[in-house]
Amino acid sequence: MRHRSHVFVCTNARPEGGKPSCGACGGTDIVATLQRVVSTDPDLVGAVAVTPCGCLGPCFDGPNLVIYPEGEWLAGVADTDVPAILDYLRGGPPVVARRYVWPTDDDTG
Repeated sequence: MRHRSHVFVCTNARPEGGKPSCGACGGTDIVATLQRVVSTDPDLVGAVAVTPCGCLGPCFDGPNLVIYPEGEWLAGVADTDVPAILDYLRGGPPVVARRYVWPTDDDTG
């Protein structure tokens, strides 16, 4: 079955002392919560896949996730954002407060 949306949640783990890792910052809990709800929600089961993944890049802004095919990147995701993410997956508005915009080569900040 082809899913309407596929959510990849970073659960990367690193040794302490280096860059932060999404797994230690809550990514593991977020993926578990999303998987649990999606697997029992009649509007989402079979339509949405949730997959843990390795590093997505913006480690200092994590936990991070990306939703395809929309290409919706979210950063700094917390458990309190999960209801808004689920609403988005049901066709609701994007989670603008957590949207991650990749820097461009023109950014000097």
